Amino acid sequence: MSEKEIKSLEEIFEAKIARDEKIEPKDWMPEKYRQTHIRQISQHAHSEIVGMLPEGNWITRAPSLKRKVALLAKIQDEAGHGLYLYSACETLGVSRDELYEQLHSGKAKYSSIFNYPTLTWADMGAVGWLVDGAAIINQVPLCATSYGPYARAMVRVCKEESFHQRQGFQIMMTLAEGTPEQKEMAQDALNRWWFPALMMLGPTDDASVHTEQSMKWKLKRKTNDELRQQFVDQTVPQAEMIGLTIPDPNLKWNPETKHYEFSELDWEEFWQVVKGHGPCNKMRLDARRNAWNNGEWVRNAAMAYAEKQENKEVKQAI
Repeated sequence: MSEKEIKSLEEIFEAKIARDEKIEPKDWMPEKYRQTHIRQISQHAHSEIVGMLPEGNWITRAPSLKRKVALLAKIQDEAGHGLYLYSACETLGVSRDELYEQLHSGKAKYSSIFNYPTLTWADMGAVGWLVDGAAIINQVPLCATSYGPYARAMVRVCKEESFHQRQGFQIMMTLAEGTPEQKEMAQDALNRWWFPALMMLGPTDDASVHTEQSMKWKLKRKTNDELRQQFVDQTVPQAEMIGLTIPDPNLKWNPETKHYEFSELDWEEFWQVVKGHGPCNKMRLDARRNAWNNGEWVRNAAMAYAEKQENKEVKQAI
């Protein structure tokens, strides 16, 4: 393809982005656009799948049958989210096996938040309220992202994440209204998950290497710092409503900006977790690798059955 032809295609592509039209799988797109989407969508898909692990740890220990059923439903939703997103990613010309290999090898990343342990039942509330709450803040704008399959997948994902956030907040509210020990458990979970939840929205804008280009291509509609501020402004009143305290001595309302001010985050901790040195990084990846290896016989059996059925249909057609 000549430089003139490539330039013409780039102009058509940029014009579609400017008009807020969706880029579809068969449309021409710059290779960097394709690779950027593979990175982000696959990271999102991996996060949904790995995110099942800290919650699955509490299925057998949920305090009631109702809580068990609700937690199972949530984990099932997250498995579905991973499948939607892997399917969207495949439309960019990458196979699902490649995506799994990138996760299992450590080449691909997933959200830093899932490398923290869930120590008590209150953590199920904190994860739903804070982690899924932050995810909603980040993901709702993705419903309008420029790549069509990703945007359409996010519509259902966001609806289900809203259920997860309400479920988590209800757990925290119940504990906060319970015995002193239960309220203390809820406060402890908030203390441990608050700052990691803020960091999961990504590095500061001046430290992010992807934000500028993602904003240009309308992959992102808000910067990391804008999303973080929105999350804080939304969540602080919720904590106050149920009688819990945000664990930040520098948190205060600024009447001039109409926003909360909060402490600088420990970005060294964030980058250490991203690099694989968090409390549960090794545990999470080992669990995924073991699941993949232990499930090999199921995949082989399914492929053999599919091949048998295909051969049977060919013979019948003949």
